[in-house]
Amino acid sequence: MGRVAELAGVSVRTLHHYDEIGLVRPLGRTAAGYRTYSADDVERLREVLAYRRLGFGLREVAKLVDDSSTDAVAHLHRLRGLLLERRRRVDAMVAAIDREIEARANGLMVTPEEQLEMLGVRLYDAIGGAYPATRRTEPRIAAQIWNALGDAQTVLNVGAGTGSYEPGDRDVTAVEPSAVMRGQRPAGSARCVAAAAESLPFEDHSFDVAMAVSTVHHWGDPIAGLREMRRVARRVVVLTFDTDEPGRQDRFWLTRDYLPEFAAVLSEFPSLAGMAEAIGARAEPVPVPWDCADGLFEAYWRRPGAYLEDHVRRAMSVWTRVGPDAEQRAVRSLGDDLRTGRWAERNSDLAGLDTADLGLRLLIA
Repeated sequence: MGRVAELAGVSVRTLHHYDEIGLVRPLGRTAAGYRTYSADDVERLREVLAYRRLGFGLREVAKLVDDSSTDAVAHLHRLRGLLLERRRRVDAMVAAIDREIEARANGLMVTPEEQLEMLGVRLYDAIGGAYPATRRTEPRIAAQIWNALGDAQTVLNVGAGTGSYEPGDRDVTAVEPSAVMRGQRPAGSARCVAAAAESLPFEDHSFDVAMAVSTVHHWGDPIAGLREMRRVARRVVVLTFDTDEPGRQDRFWLTRDYLPEFAAVLSEFPSLAGMAEAIGARAEPVPVPWDCADGLFEAYWRRPGAYLEDHVRRAMSVWTRVGPDAEQRAVRSLGDDLRTGRWAERNSDLAGLDTADLGLRLLIA
């Protein structure tokens, strides 16, 4: 036990406590009566400590490690997804602190509310906390998604977030790994399970259809998550975007003229062809209305001034990914072009359009 405690970076007292409560109970004993850990015991301890260090309570940890439907590989996928989420949140906090440093360096007043946000009281604002204000269900996109659900009665919403696009006339079960996002789901929402897409705690073909809306690019292993959706449901519907199409960067004026760093962000995302192949899906375009109610990254293609609003950008993960320097440069440049009329000159062809194809795609399998 002493050697295991040393390797794991915990006290022997901690291991004794885990043994007493049945969390990690090594059954082996030496001739002198000392506890010994098998390879399986060490693997279980590794999972317990990983979940503990991610902030889970002992009761939550016990439920997670005792989940009979989750093997060691599935635990690793789940842990990887949780760690990636934590990394995104830390990156968001760094970006928020950088903004305060710049504000103070320029002699700007920082309000108490802004200080609390930047120091983490509302940390998830940087990537998700603004969802209730800007990320609402867009009826025209919803109609296309719900049409793809067909006659499905039982629906699994994976990476459900706050519940946008969950159909109200079906039996919906939501899956969301983020406690912050689960906490923002409105009263009366569908039952929500704390789990990652890569390790869904359901039997094969438990649902008529599994859906995922604007979430795949946040998963630790998108292909594994999609295959899990295919396993637990008879059909799959996924709203994502096309990173394969030539000229994707130039299709949207924001990434073409102001945010070249978006190309590097795209390189991190799975290809549409690869995702479609993984689940045997076909893809259909999803036009973005000019007055789109859902504040996704492309939503304001005909309302450029919205991108100057901090609360609008905070609900878009792209800005966190490109970093504060790129964000601030893009916002300054766009603001200058709006004031001088250069943006209007470059994009005069948009004025008469009601919708735009900006790469959003619906995968239907």
